[in-house]
Amino acid sequence: MARVLVVDDEPGIRTAMARGLTSEGMEVVARGDGDSALEAALTGSFDAIVLDIILPGLSGYRVLEQLRSAGVDTPVLLVSAKDGEWDQADGLDLGADGYLVKPFAFVVLVAQLKAILRRRDAALGRVGQRVRLGSLVVDPVARAVSWDGEPVELSPREFALLHALASRPDTAVAKDDLLRIVWGDEGAASRNVVEVYVGYLRRKLDAVGAGQVLRTVRGFGYLVSSS
Repeated sequence: MARVLVVDDEPGIRTAMARGLTSEGMEVVARGDGDSALEAALTGSFDAIVLDIILPGLSGYRVLEQLRSAGVDTPVLLVSAKDGEWDQADGLDLGADGYLVKPFAFVVLVAQLKAILRRRDAALGRVGQRVRLGSLVVDPVARAVSWDGEPVELSPREFALLHALASRPDTAVAKDDLLRIVWGDEGAASRNVVEVYVGYLRRKLDAVGAGQVLRTVRGFGYLVSSS
């Protein structure tokens, strides 16, 4: 399931895009201004970003510029009513992966977004990119975790569990979903095994002073906090 950040200051457009992309099987997080969009995007926890250019606070151009300066290479599809060739060239020069002029058909948005995701998947081998949440860094390529620059030694299953949660910061993930993501099949293990491994993971995070990032959502599952 691709995780997509949708950024648009018009509530109707933002809601419509979020609903449409959700119906396409994507996990969508929506933001309406440049500052909150940048904060979310800097985590590196998204597979793609749909980014309007004209926004309250930071413009889409500035959000994109700061993302690339920070080393976050999440694919960005710019959307804007600006249809000039210079506008499109400016966006692409800043590191955008595509540019879509408003108004556009939803099927075109989906097609462009899926093409960007396919290119991203091919480049990464579908391993995923580094997630940075404050002092916590989860690197799926190196299969390494660090807190304040110090390594955190995890077993492969503990790493997969932390990565599944950190890739969805501030989002409660159900135990059944964690079973499917980490163990590959909801029927392959019981919910109890999730609780056991969360306990293992929490003790190792506590040992380096990072215990507060992993939280229990009672009666549902767990989340990793970005703050």
